[in-house]
Amino acid sequence: MKYKTRILAAIVGLSIIAGPGCKKIDEFGDINQDPSRTTEPITSALLTSVLGLSGTAYASVGQMAAGTRGGLYAQMFSETQYTETSLYAEPKIDFDGIYSGPLMDLQNIIDYNSDPETAAKAAANGSNKNQIATARILKAYYYWILTDQYGDIPYSEALKGEGNTKFDTQQSIYMDLFKELKEAAAQFDGGRPFAGDIMFGGDASKWKKFANSMRLQMALRLSKVDATTGAAQAADAVASGVMTSNADNAVILYPGGTYNSPWWALYDGRKDFAMSNVIDNFLTNTGDPRLSVFGSSDVGFPYGLTRDLAVAFDGSSGGNWARITAAQFWDQTDDYVMVMNYASVLLAQAEARQRGWITSGPTVAQLYAAAIEASWQEWGISYTPAQLSAYLANANVALTAGTELQKIATQKWLALYPNGSQAWFEWRRTGFPVLTPTPYATNTSKQIPRRYVYGIRQYSLNKANTEEAAARIGGDVQDTRTWWDKP
Repeated sequence: MKYKTRILAAIVGLSIIAGPGCKKIDEFGDINQDPSRTTEPITSALLTSVLGLSGTAYASVGQMAAGTRGGLYAQMFSETQYTETSLYAEPKIDFDGIYSGPLMDLQNIIDYNSDPETAAKAAANGSNKNQIATARILKAYYYWILTDQYGDIPYSEALKGEGNTKFDTQQSIYMDLFKELKEAAAQFDGGRPFAGDIMFGGDASKWKKFANSMRLQMALRLSKVDATTGAAQAADAVASGVMTSNADNAVILYPGGTYNSPWWALYDGRKDFAMSNVIDNFLTNTGDPRLSVFGSSDVGFPYGLTRDLAVAFDGSSGGNWARITAAQFWDQTDDYVMVMNYASVLLAQAEARQRGWITSGPTVAQLYAAAIEASWQEWGISYTPAQLSAYLANANVALTAGTELQKIATQKWLALYPNGSQAWFEWRRTGFPVLTPTPYATNTSKQIPRRYVYGIRQYSLNKANTEEAAARIGGDVQDTRTWWDKP
């Protein structure tokens, strides 16, 4: 595949990486230093590890984009054996490993390239400004995902080596992330590319488009709480330059062997997850050719079953239900994770245009049609113009008056597949597609969760600040709506 050359040198760098969260050690000489490991961060290896080729336990960018919990809540996926998540068991998940792992690695990249004592050495892996800009964009990505999962989280005081870190409001985090992304995109200096970049191969123009496309997606999250800021950010992001083709897709390729895709890992001797019958039924009813590639078969697994019912269906189907994506995507070799794609960016523009946030360029209908075509092309669908036209004319697809936002949101749900986290966020914001909670729900409200609950370690290690945040957001429960998540 065309992405494969990006990983070759990166693997060499990973073999000597000092480990997540490493910092330079000079205060006490070489006391307690392991002579078999480097004591200074290798910034190119840190970048590769953060993006995806990491054997560590914390979540890489690739793992964040391939999370199954959001996909289960968005009903893209079904559980086939252990169905607790589909029945909405409380998602009490600790996030401290992301702070001490990838976020700290990114902060070290920034610090090592900013410190006059180390900047010259760091420049061996790319210009200092290019490294800092890349790390800032990826930090923004992580914080964006975390705040959309939890709501209020540590931000302004995080990564400074301080304990008892306060939680910032989601609103304040969003405002600062808009600033960070705009500044970082402008910081690339045309110097040497950042080595170890397995997502864009050090291409600064693609990093800029990724940052602006992220800002556009974030702007739409404000549609119900701060449309004025959302409109301004969306218009500026598009004017600054977002993704313009599938060649701009943010993709992480996994070569297999020691470095396996999160999707491959799902089926490494296991069979716990499937494409759901919810998405299968929509694809079938609209004659969508993506059915042939979204799953390894055209048999969607019923969503939200109890364990006994799930095991019974597995047996009655002969195990011929659809694994997530077609077989080539969960093979061990040349597997990949899509972090952000052009199709979702086109649909974001279509929504912004429909809302009047963008007033020039392609029409809503043009952007919508282009997005569907881009998604088909991304998945390698073979089609004729007549087939695409027939699909666009389907009653469940066509942009009839009054249904535009619903149809755009539903197509975005499809275009995001299998990025379940983003699909869940978008469903929470828009309410589309209309999803029916499982009748076997075990949570008190019997409704689809709207946020993660703060983990046990947050309460044990940062009790006062966690309790303050929980009270501020209206209760640390999975039904609490985050700042932008309004009815």
